[in-house]
Formats: sequence, C-alpha cells, structure tokens
Amino acid sequence: MDRTEGFEDERPRLLGIATRVLGDHAEAEDVVQQAWLRLDRAVRRDGTEIDNLAAWLTTVTTRLCLDRLRARTPVPVEDPHLEDAALEPWSDPVPDPADDVALADTVGIALQAVIDRLSPRERVAFVLHDSFGFDFATIGAVLDTSPVAARKLTSRARAKVAQPAPEDALADWEVVDAFMAAARGGDFERLLQLLAPDAVVGADEAAVLAGTPASIEGRDEVAAFFNGSAQAAMAVFVGDRPASAWFHRGSAAVVFDFEVSGGKVRAITFRAEPSVLARVVRRDGPTAR
Repeated sequence: MDRTEGFEDERPRLLGIATRVLGDHAEAEDVVQQAWLRLDRAVRRDGTEIDNLAAWLTTVTTRLCLDRLRARTPVPVEDPHLEDAALEPWSDPVPDPADDVALADTVGIALQAVIDRLSPRERVAFVLHDSFGFDFATIGAVLDTSPVAARKLTSRARAKVAQPAPEDALADWEVVDAFMAAARGGDFERLLQLLAPDAVVGADEAAVLAGTPASIEGRDEVAAFFNGSAQAAMAVFVGDRPASAWFHRGSAAVVFDFEVSGGKVRAITFRAEPSVLARVVRRDGPTAR
C-alpha cells in the first residue's frame, strides 16, 4: 500500500480526533490536510521511513491540533510536578475510533464549554484518553512528556470537567443562544439537553393574537415545537435579560422571553405587548447593544 492509500484509510480516524480536540470540523479538515502535506514531504523529499503510519499520522495530527489550541489560548501556568520527559519512539497499535460519534453528540453543550476552557495540554490529554481510549504512554509521546505527567494532565482535566468552577458554567445568554441555534438547526437532542424537565412555554395576550401558542408543557413537547423553527429570530435583550425576537420591518414583533436557571431553560414566554417590545434591543454576544 502506498502512502496515499494509507493516508486515505486513516483520514476518517484522524478527522475524528481533530474534530474532537478542536471542536470545529472545518478547522479539523484543515489540520488533517496539513498532516498529509507533512507526510508527503517527509517521505518524498526527506526519504523518511515510517514503520507505523497510523501512529505517525496520529502524532502529527494531534500535535498540529495542539499548536492550534495554543495559538487561540493564553499559555497557562503549568503544574510544577508535570515535568516533561524526552520523547520516546511510539510503536504501540493505535486504537481505531473511526466509528465513534462526533464530540457534539457525546457531550452536552455545558460540558463542551468546560472542555473549551481547559488548557491545550489538558484538553488533548482528556480527549485522547476519555474519548478515544489512548493509554498514558501514547498520550505522553504525543505531548512530548512522560506517561506520569500525561496521567496527571488527564486527571486534572477530568476533575475540572466533573466539577466545573462557577466561571465555567454557561452564562444565561450562552444558554439562550445555544437553544436558538439548536432550534434553527433542527437539533432535537441538543434542545432536550438545554431544557429543564418541567420546561413550559407561555404567551401574553398580544402574542396569542399574533399566532403563538398559549401554552406548551413538558421538555419533549417544548423541544418538538422549537425543533427546526425560529429561523428568522434574532438575538436581543429585553431590559437586561438575553432573549430572542422576530422582527418585522426593522421592529421587534414578538419576543421569546427566556427564564434560565442552572444552565437550563425553564420557561419561554412569547411577548408582544407594546410596553415589552419597546424595551427590546438587538445584541451580539453577552453585552453588545
């Protein structure tokens, strides 16, 4: 088998790893393409002999991901006990996670937000070990550190994920925007993740007259109603509360007023009373008005 065929056989697995580590499929595709270019250069120009192509490609792909994470993340203060060790050759068989589901399907939005805030090395160690089952010797080789240090990185990351600090919790506006994105994208499972079990939808009289439902009760029912809907809704504030709204000719016509608690949507009230609409301000993110 030549290197092109070998790479194509490995591509789905490499793309799965890169997508999970980076949390961005397009960026993952770019990283995997870079890995191919490095393979082609190493073999064709430098004459490198590669005994374990799967291991070589996994190491290169993961390190490219690590470079991307470091570029977007301030360098953290590392644990003084995590001392790097010399990189040792890696020839162990590589687990095949080609059939694993995408990261967004295996973790909730709140968990992904915490993973996004891990240091780059913690994030790589956590994803490789907990999502793909790599051993610590392999993770240590990828991170150019010792197996003991790799274990500590993974353990520290797992502790942060299991018990996130208060600042790692999703802000109300993130919950609202994640919910609306899931609604527009028809992501029923993600809607369920974001809704409290006793979630309800209500409406004021003006909104009912405008055509919204007066009442919906229960997480499944609310998720089903919003699934694939609200395509034209825009992010707004109602006073100081993050919300979403339909606009007509540049003015808010109906507001989706959210009640969020503990990272879950507990209630959504459709409002169309003029006094409420007068308080609607377009936003972009947490504070832009």
